[in-house]
Amino acid sequence: MNTLRNKVQLIGNLGNDPEIINLESGKTLAKFNIATNESYTNNKGEKITDTQWHNVVAWGKTAQIIEKYVTKGKEVAIEGKLTSRSYDDKEGNKRYITEVVCSELLMLGK
Repeated sequence: MNTLRNKVQLIGNLGNDPEIINLESGKTLAKFNIATNESYTNNKGEKITDTQWHNVVAWGKTAQIIEKYVTKGKEVAIEGKLTSRSYDDKEGNKRYITEVVCSELLMLGK
């Protein structure tokens, strides 16, 4: 059961081209967001689509694959874990962000 702790699996489409950062240490970082959609029918019989956006980061070989093959609009399946962090913005306000750290990526569609 330990493998189920903090595990996230998502299938969605990229909202933008990934941001690729090559660090001085030689590591590669890819940042992107994906949209997941869920549809349901409300009590008036109308079909409603709910879109959720997820921030995703990937490191190393996974980031290099994303840099070469993944672009805006592509459908991907990702697996990883949730992480939360905080930072101070330009105005000095504390901001909080939750991201999925991608450990596996599968490109779907055409």
